Amino acid sequence: MVHYIALYKLKGVANNDETIEEMIRTSRTHLHRINEAHNFRSGRSIKEENQFTFFISADFESMEKLDMFREDPQYLLFEANVIRENTSECRELLYETEPGKDPKYS
Repeated sequence: MVHYIALYKLKGVANNDETIEEMIRTSRTHLHRINEAHNFRSGRSIKEENQFTFFISADFESMEKLDMFREDPQYLLFEANVIRENTSECRELLYETEPGKDPKYS
């Protein structure tokens, strides 16, 4: 199982409560529809000094399922309308969550 986390820095004009709330609602509307993503989460930073204000995360059965997620029309729509419009930087993190499993086979 692969755990995916994407952390986003918001553009100056997008870094306000209303925009972040809309990003969270939109992410849940679009990304919950994608079958490959399990335990999907999205949210905001609690501490104001955190430079990555918005995040999404999900579990995937394999790296291939993560690739399918990234190619899904719902994700592409979300990326075009929300991520590109409101963010300036992204940091993606991937973790293997099954003990003893070689990550290259995820």
